Amino acid sequence: MKTENVSRTVLAAGVGAVLAATALLYVPEFAGQGPPPPPGPAERAVIAAHAGAQASLPDLAALIADREKWLRDHPDDEASWAELGAAYTERGGRLGDVRDYPRAERALRRSLAERPAASGNLEAQLGVGALAGARGDWRTAKEWGERVRKADPRRWPAYPVLIDAYNGLGEYKAAQKAMESLEGLHAGAMVRGRAALTYRDRGWREDADAAALDAVVLAETDAEKTAALARLGDLAWERGEPEEALGQYGAALRLVRDHGPSLAGRARALAALGRTEEALPAWQAALARLPLPEYLLEAGELYESLGRDAEARALYERLRAGSWAGAEVPLGLLEADHGDPAAAAVRMRAEWARGHRSVRAADALGWALYRSGATKEALGYAKRATEEGLRSALFLYHRGEIERSLDQRGPARRHLEEALRINPEFSPLHARRAESSLAALGELSDELPAELRAEALARPTKAPRR
Repeated sequence: MKTENVSRTVLAAGVGAVLAATALLYVPEFAGQGPPPPPGPAERAVIAAHAGAQASLPDLAALIADREKWLRDHPDDEASWAELGAAYTERGGRLGDVRDYPRAERALRRSLAERPAASGNLEAQLGVGALAGARGDWRTAKEWGERVRKADPRRWPAYPVLIDAYNGLGEYKAAQKAMESLEGLHAGAMVRGRAALTYRDRGWREDADAAALDAVVLAETDAEKTAALARLGDLAWERGEPEEALGQYGAALRLVRDHGPSLAGRARALAALGRTEEALPAWQAALARLPLPEYLLEAGELYESLGRDAEARALYERLRAGSWAGAEVPLGLLEADHGDPAAAAVRMRAEWARGHRSVRAADALGWALYRSGATKEALGYAKRATEEGLRSALFLYHRGEIERSLDQRGPARRHLEEALRINPEFSPLHARRAESSLAALGELSDELPAELRAEALARPTKAPRR
């Protein structure tokens, strides 16, 4: 599943678009007649960026090496510093390697030193906003994105930065408007892929699938098509179709065999299908390629569900000990379920105060409060998580458990049933717990008046967009 930090799924949101704004499209000189030679890896990364496409990781690495070499001899080139900073941020997000973020910050600061923001260095400002988003600092991302939009409202790479910032801050109407602006200014797989996520977050599943399919068709590079196929897999998984998800992840891996999100998605789908002997090595491969916090937590819970507690604890400790950017939600859920719930509540309260008010943060805060004993307070955050539009089986399970502890039996039954109806295998641990809680609630009493039975049996649904 995709997580928010990535929503994040696992890419640094908007950074590819920023790279497009900062790229220097250069043509190598050549002698003689005839067509120019084919572009090299660095040039391919630049060309992809200008189109709003995703470069391959080897091409992105070549671009970084090319800009580093250039800047050793041309240290006053502010555009290349901004380009290098954006490329570092993108690589860090796609590899889950936070060591690239300080490098990005140094490059972007150098760009702004050579040409300050007040002098119109929009490329570096966009890079600073994207880096803040990659680190989960949504307020800073919003500030820089809005500066660029104010200076040049038609600069389309500003809008992916703003969409992510608004989502992180829980400002979903503003995110929707930014998405509409992006669609009016630019086209292609990147835009349709972002539209898919926006529709998903609103609960418009058919629209999300259609936009994700558009992204596959419009993809211009293998890297971009792989990301689009993985998004289709995520959408299938979220609606409880692991076979379909497995097919999409497989198609993605045939294009890019070490694509981290697809490796993780494949492991998740195999576990949901009961193919645990395949799922465990699949998780090992995914974590070797992309050890994101949410993946460590999910793999650990699979091991725990199988009674392999020592291996689960090793993954949990690896998560605790890691150096992460924007990982407060998985860390909060880790402590709430597998550590110190009171510490989880403190952590998530601090994250909320810092401005992270997405549905994911609301869910994690509500769950941490519930697990630490503040059940009445928890319910408000659980409601916020489940009523914005995103149809998440995990969120509904959390809300149902909170309601059950408050003896709100009808709502609890309704939300637990809804969680299992959306995705019966939403978690190797929590899906079975949802079934047990639902069984403990028992059947509705025949003594209830007919109108109350109808209300208790009602299942909340989101009206389709079309």
